[in-house]
Amino acid sequence: MIASEIEPLPAEVVHLIAASEVIDSMAAVVRELVENALDAGATRIAIALEPETWGVTVADNGWGMDRDNLRQAATAHSTSKIHHCDDLWKITSLGFRGEALHSIAQLAELEICSRPALGTEGWRISYNALGEAVQEERVAIAPGTIVYVDNLFGTRAIGRQGLLSPAQELRQVQNTIHQIALCHPQVTWQVKQSERCLLTISPGATAKAVMPQLLRNVHWHDLQQLLVEVPPRCPRGSALSSGGVPERAPRGHRTPESETEENPGKIQLVIGLPDRCHRRRPDWVKVATNGRIVKSPELEQTILAAFGRTLPRDRYPVCFLHLLISPKFIDWNRHPAKTQIYLHELEYWQAQIQGAIEQALRLTPDNLPVGFHQERVRKLIADSGAEIDYSLATENLSDTSLLELRAIAQVRNTYIVAEHPGGMWLVEQHIAHERVLYEKLRDRWLLVDLEPPVILSQLTAAQLEQLGRLEIEVEPFGEQIWAVRSAPEMLHQREDCSEAIVELSLGGDLQAAQVATACRSAIRNGTPLTLPEMQSILDQWKCTRNPRTCPHGRPIYLSLEETALARFFRRHWVIGKSHGI
Repeated sequence: MIASEIEPLPAEVVHLIAASEVIDSMAAVVRELVENALDAGATRIAIALEPETWGVTVADNGWGMDRDNLRQAATAHSTSKIHHCDDLWKITSLGFRGEALHSIAQLAELEICSRPALGTEGWRISYNALGEAVQEERVAIAPGTIVYVDNLFGTRAIGRQGLLSPAQELRQVQNTIHQIALCHPQVTWQVKQSERCLLTISPGATAKAVMPQLLRNVHWHDLQQLLVEVPPRCPRGSALSSGGVPERAPRGHRTPESETEENPGKIQLVIGLPDRCHRRRPDWVKVATNGRIVKSPELEQTILAAFGRTLPRDRYPVCFLHLLISPKFIDWNRHPAKTQIYLHELEYWQAQIQGAIEQALRLTPDNLPVGFHQERVRKLIADSGAEIDYSLATENLSDTSLLELRAIAQVRNTYIVAEHPGGMWLVEQHIAHERVLYEKLRDRWLLVDLEPPVILSQLTAAQLEQLGRLEIEVEPFGEQIWAVRSAPEMLHQREDCSEAIVELSLGGDLQAAQVATACRSAIRNGTPLTLPEMQSILDQWKCTRNPRTCPHGRPIYLSLEETALARFFRRHWVIGKSHGI
């Protein structure tokens, strides 16, 4: 593909664009230059930083520019990415305002070398503070572009007052590259500081391949990825606001009826499995839209809520959410740095994200090791005969009902040994049952009458208020004595019902009450179970929405896969050779 011609934007387009690019740090310069490289189709990007002299060099192997485009590149509002007002509502590139290079030229000494992919010669052009080409010469260069920025902010009247220190600038640049690399995993990245390699990121097919390079102590098998198609939602002829009310299209912009019927896009998700990794801070809850990390407090809260009661207290998930969606759902022109967006029909997207995370957290054959998957396919084909459609067999593997778990033993009256085609699991019976009961309570929190009522004494005003919030009926029954006339269905026939009600009265919201009820009602460790009883727990547990951890965040099962067992017992050895024969 060859880049379009760089041209000045019409005045009516300029008036619709937010104020000039925000170039307030070395990281902002790197971000803008890297986004230009990605828009040019680059697959290798090298960045050299000179913090002491405030210098930045970005080299890429993208399409490159010829001399005419180079001359125009740094002038105000010049771009090859949009040309008309309508283009502002169907943006697919990272840059589009034509201001980045012009803003950098105003703040630093700017020079660009470039050669088109199909060109035979390269050119070097230097620019003045107005973005005008002042010096040009032929140069030997491979196809691609190299941008040199020197003496950054040194030309400002106030100099570099109020800016970050060089060390802080480096950390900010590194964080910027981490974020962009997640959105563009197919790119090879190298960052150098004064000829010393600061960061290298190898390419991968998806963000899952990149994340272990960015997160210490997180491995590939700790992550789960998912790509789901989003079903059409927007009614014909209109975009919806976050409140579900049709919005008037901006002046000069018409939405064809065919556009409103198209597939809204895809949700790409990479999560840290809650039984394997989590964070002390919500610093790895990241949201991206069409190739750019953005700030979206509403979507971040949706992610945190979706992981509710799967992590230990005061722990946060690892989650990278990438919305690959139709441009008509996005208004990029709400923030000069393009880090904040306006997402039309916000509630709909929140529901789709919630569903995608639930799907990624479930136990399905697709989430299990390759050995399980291959064995299941082999068995399906063998059982169904030679005429079975192989593609249909593999598609059916995502069904939770096909996850075969067979109870074979109980260890110390605490752990259920479950066999499956890829190995075996040890399942902790109490917390597996607790997860089952908790999700039942989330779906159906039912209070029943107590006959006779439970009599409690010495309840404080706060305890009475808490029971009222949980809609548990309490009446005075004498001096400092109360009659409790209703209780959660799971507790009302238990011998320790009174103790459970006192526990519920001690605080917490409805969800905390549901956790406490499930915990008290679940099968205790140390309880002997028959094989049918163990199998019943397994069958219910594997179908829960969040089967990896209990509501307190403890892992429920330990996986012992056949491949790992084979390696440990060295079953691949040739016995004769191992004895020197």
